[in-house]
Amino acid sequence: MADDWVQKLLKEGVISKEQFAEAKDLAAKLGVSIVDALQKLEYVSPADIGQAQAKQFGMDFVDLATIQIPSAVIQLVPESVARENLVIPLSLDDNGALTVAMHDPTAFDVIDKLRFIINKEIKPVVAPKEMIQQSINRHYGQSETESVDSMIAEFTETAIDFTETELANAASVGDDDSAPVVKLVNLMITEAVNMRASDIHIEPFEEKTRIRYRIDGELIERDSPPRRLHAAIVSRIKVMATIDISEKRKPQDGRIKTRVGGRDFDMRISLLPTGHGQAIVMRILDRDNIKVGIRNLGFSEENYRSFQNVIRRPNGIFLVTGPTGSGKTTTLYSALGELNRPDRKIITAEDPVEYYLPGINQVEVKHNIGLNFGRIIRAMLRQAPNVILVGEIRDTETADMAIQASLTGHLVFSTLHTNDAPSSITRLIDMGVQPFLVASSVMAIMAQRLVRVNCSKCSAPMKPDPSELQALEVTPEQLATAKFMQGKGCAYCQHTGYRGRKAVFELMLMNSTIRDMTFKSEPSQSIRRQAQMLGMRTLVQDALDKALQGVTSIQEVMMLNRGGH
Repeated sequence: MADDWVQKLLKEGVISKEQFAEAKDLAAKLGVSIVDALQKLEYVSPADIGQAQAKQFGMDFVDLATIQIPSAVIQLVPESVARENLVIPLSLDDNGALTVAMHDPTAFDVIDKLRFIINKEIKPVVAPKEMIQQSINRHYGQSETESVDSMIAEFTETAIDFTETELANAASVGDDDSAPVVKLVNLMITEAVNMRASDIHIEPFEEKTRIRYRIDGELIERDSPPRRLHAAIVSRIKVMATIDISEKRKPQDGRIKTRVGGRDFDMRISLLPTGHGQAIVMRILDRDNIKVGIRNLGFSEENYRSFQNVIRRPNGIFLVTGPTGSGKTTTLYSALGELNRPDRKIITAEDPVEYYLPGINQVEVKHNIGLNFGRIIRAMLRQAPNVILVGEIRDTETADMAIQASLTGHLVFSTLHTNDAPSSITRLIDMGVQPFLVASSVMAIMAQRLVRVNCSKCSAPMKPDPSELQALEVTPEQLATAKFMQGKGCAYCQHTGYRGRKAVFELMLMNSTIRDMTFKSEPSQSIRRQAQMLGMRTLVQDALDKALQGVTSIQEVMMLNRGGH
């Protein structure tokens, strides 16, 4: 059916044959309809599609932006029915027939359902999907039920002890609307920011909705709002992030810009459908986090000097490795900040762009239109950059392109997901990159993790267990000058004993011996032994140094030694 009116668009000259062919190729590649492909390529607007559909089915097309619907008509269709089926009532004629706007004229089951629920004759008209969503939000948004007021009171009483003033401030976050669910979501964001959370997790279960904040890498559960509020919370967050409210079956992503306590924050939103509803993770991106400066990242003197030498080389690849949430982005952005001068051109390819940096050209990966890392790197090389950042090397094509860029005179920064620095070499070779290319292009690899820092208010001297000292191979010389500290827990650190995190590093510099071993594809254990013989300090050794100085606790080092963090 869709093909018929796509042909109609062709005949009427709305799209050209070339545009149709390009859309057909993209549709086949992405596994979507030609209609979706035409919209992704922006060759047709939702209004064009709506008008073509309306003409094909002999229906009227309406522009919802200009229509103000009477509240008596809106009340005929419950909000849940309107949102679930993506329809909105427009008018009631003298014969009692209800005109309803819908985006899919072939959805006869929806027409039958409405006829049954409302007990009136339904007269469908066509409108673009986005316009229907906006109209639903505009006309139903004000009709919050009074019971929600009591629910938010229930949440705020149990979860957060806010004063009247703080509640008012919280309500002003990004929106002046005084609707109760709006207040509730704003409260959540404000509290998470004040508690230094890196993300907010909202998870639906059969009996309750669980809310957790990740603070210093650890998840802390908050008292939860009633389960019946979950759908309203999800809808509110979707509205803030301009995400399709009607879609409940697919994972979705979005972004929110907000202001809390006079500071700007970006929030990355991820929705995942689960058995009990949509789970949300809101990643709080604080721009102040990337202004740390290389000096404050946590480098030892030796690693600091080596790092400075590496990032000032004219060409080659510098890899930063570690699991998700180990601070790789912060380290690389700090390096770019150091290199960001008027005489250097810096381009990044990221998925997604987390922080926008002034003076740096940042390109976001868009898989839906085929704009992947490989394609961006090819294009950016034609822009004559000095420094390139490739968000992540995920496949052979990206790895080969990054290596070619480094061999043609560019300094390339990128990340990999491996446990330590030496295993990054074998990972690249396993990906299918030729060993001689890895040996000639990579100049240094740095693995990193984050360890929690002892609370400055409540940390006190402590004596570690002898078995822990033995497991970490602490020497008598180290013990003689050690200042082991541990936080007791206080209000300042939310009774955890820790406040903030610092990175620990394992910096492996390539030299002739390691290049030769790479060329011969030797195993990572052999490369690791050789690097340690040549002076590389491991992640555990770097963390132990920080524990000996009292910066972190011996427990954090033990956790790292067991493979944690």
